[in-house]
Amino acid sequence: MIPAARRAVAVCGVLAVVFVLQSILVATGQTDLADIRTAIAMERIWVPALLPLWQGIAVLGGLEATTLVMLILLVVLWRTGLRREMWGLLAFPLALLVELLYKHVIGQNAPPAPYAHPDGPSLTMLFYGTGLEGGYSFPSGHVVRSVIAYGLAAFFVRRLAPPGWWQTWVLPAAAFLILVIAFDRIYIGAHWQSDVLGGLLLGGVGLSAAIVWLEWGALRR
Repeated sequence: MIPAARRAVAVCGVLAVVFVLQSILVATGQTDLADIRTAIAMERIWVPALLPLWQGIAVLGGLEATTLVMLILLVVLWRTGLRREMWGLLAFPLALLVELLYKHVIGQNAPPAPYAHPDGPSLTMLFYGTGLEGGYSFPSGHVVRSVIAYGLAAFFVRRLAPPGWWQTWVLPAAAFLILVIAFDRIYIGAHWQSDVLGGLLLGGVGLSAAIVWLEWGALRR
């Protein structure tokens, strides 16, 4: 196994273990106090006039925007002849299935008023109350999707784009965008801080698993 793939396997394993441990803490109520304290702190610095800005940021982590990013990556891999590597993109839908499973297994309810504010528009709102979403919030789907979609986008820019300044800045830019989306979920009151941490961990598992597959493929030649 090449060094890059070996590192990705190690990262994937560590994140998976930490995610399971954190899920246990959430399920047993060990994170409740920290969640409430964080929500209170966010409410104290809430600025109503900035709601449209945070709703717009929420759209970037929505199902529509992140799926579009993944479809673009799929087309890029197809057009560049990296057909085997396309299987690595399955990490996105598989992570979403795990997210839905954990939402129902853990059953953590989303923050109530006064912490919750109107979220950005998304098709996922159609599932509220249907049993597919159910209002459960652990882990944050926006964060899971953002880590995988924007993380893989940065990975491909680094590997496939012609040399330029963007190869230096794409990773910090992707990390910044993911962190802003993560903060948005807590600030807007759509998720508890434990939901966001869970989303970062599960998204990291999916991203590192995809990178393992990609490193074994033509990108390492």
